[in-house]
Amino acid sequence: MRVLSGIQPTGRFHLGNYFGAIRQYIALQRHDQAFYFIADLHALTTVRNPEELKQYTHDAALDLLALGLDPEQATLFRQSDIPEVTDLTWLLMTVTQMSLLEKCH
Repeated sequence: MRVLSGIQPTGRFHLGNYFGAIRQYIALQRHDQAFYFIADLHALTTVRNPEELKQYTHDAALDLLALGLDPEQATLFRQSDIPEVTDLTWLLMTVTQMSLLEKCH
């Protein structure tokens, strides 16, 4: 099974983050391919200060490791480190109608 999930670094993690996502990250990391990312690009809509976002991103990585995410079993990366994310976003935005996007939520 392949697992991919991300979490936004919009502040310090809290119990809701742990019970809603992180606990599952730890349990699922033993599967063949587990990829978890810190969604710093998504967080740009909430955290406008670049230094604050940088600190939150760093803290999120440390917190995930401290809570039991094992880099030997799972891959942890920062969303903005993968340029294809923004490339694909741009391509999809040029060919996707707004009415289709509105149906996604």
